[in-house]
Amino acid sequence: MTSKAVFYDAGCPICVDAERQFAEKLDPKQYGVEVVHLGESKNRIAEAEAAGVKSVPAFVIDGHAYHINFGAALDALK
Repeated sequence: MTSKAVFYDAGCPICVDAERQFAEKLDPKQYGVEVVHLGESKNRIAEAEAAGVKSVPAFVIDGHAYHINFGAALDALK
């Protein structure tokens, strides 16, 4: 059984680096990873907020938000 991991980003250099360092390296046998670019998918910002995301880049894994570094606040993406 795989866990769901959603990687939220804004396409900024910090986000791109975090995606390379983390999202691309998760074992696909353990995690089903979805990458959501909030700059392009603004309709998913409320979803990210509801999951506890305050800034990007961030992962939500099994319902828990994990902030990697500060690239952009969600308010800046609205």
